[in-house]
Amino acid sequence: MSKPSLLQNALMLAPLIGATGSLMTALGLWLMFIIVIGLFGLGMNAVRPRLLPSMRLLAGVVLAATLTSCAELGMQVWSLQWHQQLGIYSALIALQCVVLDHTGFFQATLRHRLRLCGLFGALLVSMGGLRELLGNGTLGNHWPWLIGATPSDWQRVLSVDAGLRLAVLAPGGFILLGLLIAAWQAWHRPTPSQ
Repeated sequence: MSKPSLLQNALMLAPLIGATGSLMTALGLWLMFIIVIGLFGLGMNAVRPRLLPSMRLLAGVVLAATLTSCAELGMQVWSLQWHQQLGIYSALIALQCVVLDHTGFFQATLRHRLRLCGLFGALLVSMGGLRELLGNGTLGNHWPWLIGATPSDWQRVLSVDAGLRLAVLAPGGFILLGLLIAAWQAWHRPTPSQ
């Protein structure tokens, strides 16, 4: 594994563990990630040829911070509860934009970029759903935050009175991620020929 991809993956770990306490926060972070990354890619591709190589990093930082700040303000207007649940993890998208630009992500093929964003989103959403289901015993408890409905308009998709509270905390996220990685490796382990 190369050093740039190691840094890129390490930066994705913080929101993966911190912002996946519920399905709604994970889905919201992924939506914000897709919008900001897409706009950042379009903006940098438009200005990159006009910039000196020494100014590209500064321009990338300014553009990423601006887009992320605008997305956070829009998120606050849309749903303050959603914004409070995401906390600082939405701000990490700006840093992720700069690292992705530095590692050449935006010069890769569209198919490669969509695959990586889709994998990150699938992992975010599955971790958020599993952690909410295990920790709170609910699934889809905070949908009104994203769709703008009032809580009385929405019924829970699945509601159980008990849950393993550790699952929604950060240590529970690390434990669940470790279990998912172990299951993935066990599933794809080649069987020894006899």
